[in-house]
Amino acid sequence: MNQHVDNSGQNRIESPARISSILPLLLFLGAAYLVPDTAAGTTYRFAIPWIPELGVNLSFVLDGLSVLFALIISGIGFFVTLYAVDYLHGHSHTGRFFFFLHLFMLSMLGLVTADNLLLLFVFWELTTIFSYLLIGFEHESAESRKSARQALLVTGAGGLALLVGFLLLEIATGTYGISQMVSGGTSLQDHPYYNAILVLVFLGAFSKSAQFPFHFWLPNAMAAPTPVSAFLHSATMVKGGIYLLARFHPILGNSAEWTATLVLVGALTAVVGAFTALGQSDLKKILAYTTVSALGIMTMFLGGQLAPSLMAAMTFLLVHAIYKSALFLVAGVVDHQTGTRDLTKLSGLAWSMPITALGTFAACLSMAGFPLFFGFIGKEIMYKGALAEALMPELTAIAAVLANGLMTGVAGIFLIGPFLTGPARHSEPAPEACASMCSGPLVLGGIGIIFGMFPDFVGTFLVTPAVLAFHQHLEPVKLELFHGINPPLLLSVFTLALGTVLYLSRKKVNQAVRRVYEFISLDASRVYDVLLDSVAGLGRFQNRLLQNGSLHRYFFIVVATFVLLSAYSYLQNLQALPDIALPELAIRQWLLILLIMAAVGTVVITSSVLLAICALGVVGAGIAIIFLAHGAPDLALTQLLVETLTVIIVSMILLRLPGLGGKREKNRIKKCFDAALSLSAGVLITTLTLSMLSTPLDRYLTGFFENNSYVAAHGRNIVNVILVDFRSMDTLGEIIVVATAGLASYALIQKRRGKS
Repeated sequence: MNQHVDNSGQNRIESPARISSILPLLLFLGAAYLVPDTAAGTTYRFAIPWIPELGVNLSFVLDGLSVLFALIISGIGFFVTLYAVDYLHGHSHTGRFFFFLHLFMLSMLGLVTADNLLLLFVFWELTTIFSYLLIGFEHESAESRKSARQALLVTGAGGLALLVGFLLLEIATGTYGISQMVSGGTSLQDHPYYNAILVLVFLGAFSKSAQFPFHFWLPNAMAAPTPVSAFLHSATMVKGGIYLLARFHPILGNSAEWTATLVLVGALTAVVGAFTALGQSDLKKILAYTTVSALGIMTMFLGGQLAPSLMAAMTFLLVHAIYKSALFLVAGVVDHQTGTRDLTKLSGLAWSMPITALGTFAACLSMAGFPLFFGFIGKEIMYKGALAEALMPELTAIAAVLANGLMTGVAGIFLIGPFLTGPARHSEPAPEACASMCSGPLVLGGIGIIFGMFPDFVGTFLVTPAVLAFHQHLEPVKLELFHGINPPLLLSVFTLALGTVLYLSRKKVNQAVRRVYEFISLDASRVYDVLLDSVAGLGRFQNRLLQNGSLHRYFFIVVATFVLLSAYSYLQNLQALPDIALPELAIRQWLLILLIMAAVGTVVITSSVLLAICALGVVGAGIAIIFLAHGAPDLALTQLLVETLTVIIVSMILLRLPGLGGKREKNRIKKCFDAALSLSAGVLITTLTLSMLSTPLDRYLTGFFENNSYVAAHGRNIVNVILVDFRSMDTLGEIIVVATAGLASYALIQKRRGKS
């Protein structure tokens, strides 16, 4: 009976989940509908005021670049949604998963269509938040929680740097609109903020797209469910930094600093990622490190200034999104059907899982760059772009060949080992997965073949419009299957040969990679752990220092901080301040001051609780008399009422506590520090008050309240109108604080009475 209830409940969850795949499908069809227009050069813009006082609008743009990303996001999102329904079958939180997944998809679409810096940042951070929730979806697992926190901290810190860069960019250009910056044509290279903006934008892009040294969070994020890895970590989120670099290429890109940084960082990331992948045995870890390598290649070519390099970046963006999402889905199918992703435990799956093997075959050959596959087109244009650049072409070409050769070897390991080598190692052959799980790898692998056979169509309608969106002066670069026998073709052949050698010597290479990482004990992930532990240690130290339970220390630190900062600011502006004029006081005023001073002295030196309470009451009453003498009877009355209530409550509490004798016996050094701080605070407050009274009174607010209190608020008592109307929320907050304090005091008194 219980089993029947569980299944029906699960069916109720899965049905809406399948229906929810309509959302990415409709978004994909909408983006596809715009492809002919964007290919013809049409750009759609939409804007409504959001915060007009700050020049911030809800503005969106649909051009070749944003439409290409929208197609990738929604298209792969459709297959991932269908896939996840059966992959997560029986999970108790599938509803939450699809809710987060689709909110992430909408956030990514907002990111790639935003035409305002602050709007782009909002969507940027939304993708960070939803990726955190998706990576940590299996929240009961400590590994998932740790990986989600790591991704959040790394990408979130980069996002904060990016926000500062955006604010500086607005100062430099005078607008938050990205289209206005591009159309303005203003060169920022000579602006004093250019280098700072460049560094901050790079930090945001590199952390999001897992560039060295921030690359470590992406492989660790493989603790997420496979649909998350296929969607976020192959096709969408990690491409956010790539999109940012492409979109800002016309604004920041025409400089040697831009090119050198992206080429060096991208080349290092590409080689390190592909090299590390050869030392892995987990299917998802292999794909994660090759994703890091692919992102490095895209970053490297976005550092170029010529059309072939930028065409290579956008072509490989599409190539990678297609084959890598397919392979991630394959890894999930293998894990789902066999219960393992370990290469050493997998073989012969092609005979029991032929459909999955067919999709894997197509995706791996595209990854390796075999002719007739879209990956071959991507490598051809990649080498053409590397050889065409004027700055560091040798480094770009060598890094591209080495990274692609390593990924070719990885493609062989991923395909041949689990699927084509020997009989199955399982006692029972793993069954083929259901249609919804197999359709993604099969269709995406097929797209890799179709795009490889018709590259001119892809170039005309997808890649070229994307490049034209951020590189207006695009020389004709045609994607073709065969350009003739030329250096790019020879480099492609050499890449395949290098990949074959690496595959044949995979065991030795795997051991070599492991030895290298054993020798290099310091890596980025360990640096992150050390920094995180250091921050936690600093927090514990500050907690022991500042939160030790001593009210005396708390108050001392607060007052000392106020005195030091205020005194420093006052002394820094001493020359600009007027001369202090001492007020002329009548004898009665001096007598009142002496009375207050005597009461304060009594509080300090007495050991009688009752006498200290009475002296405090005298201080409060004296201040009330000062208010009354200066024409503020309502304020004086409030002061007297509060003071009376305070004296009563304090008396009821302190008279039940031990006397002040023990307190007075503290060491002389602490007494000296307390006395010095008290005198310093008193002198500072007195000086600041006299300085303020010596300056001309600014009556702007006074005039405003006089003119508006009766007309706008219908009140004759200006003070009451200010409290009730103009600062009503502040007054409400004060009432809540006072009421809460009164209730807390009453509860303490009642508790004390109950104990006695």
